Amino acid sequence: MKHKETNEQKERRFEMNGGYTIDGVAYMDCKITGDPVANVSTDAVSVIGSRALMARLHKMFPEQNKPVKVKTGRPAGWHWMAEFVDKDGTVYHKGKEVPELKGTLSPTKVKVKKKPKRRTKTQILIDREKEKKAALKKAVKEREDYLNHRL
Repeated sequence: MKHKETNEQKERRFEMNGGYTIDGVAYMDCKITGDPVANVSTDAVSVIGSRALMARLHKMFPEQNKPVKVKTGRPAGWHWMAEFVDKDGTVYHKGKEVPELKGTLSPTKVKVKKKPKRRTKTQILIDREKEKKAALKKAVKEREDYLNHRL
């Protein structure tokens, strides 16, 4: 005949394995990192936390080397240009190579567009304050002119 375990015995065994309860929620510390793991079963003997599990999985299944795009040195949108001459003299018409014209033309000069600098939040607030002051100054001047009969 099998021995049935009482609830008290289960709780005692859970606590002997390192488990504890806070406000009725069962916790157990991760056996690798020591971080508390919530909502574990009272039948659990040990627990591995999510961070430790993910680290273990990354060791077991390392990510495959993703293919890295090799930069050609050509500008963005070169294949849309009517005519583009590469540094080595290769001529392209709308992205298609024209081998019979290779070396006959000088390389295309590329104008690099300068990206506008992003303003910080404080700079945006300062600029907004300047605009408000200027608008207020203008309104005061208009009111003064109106009161002094200068329209």
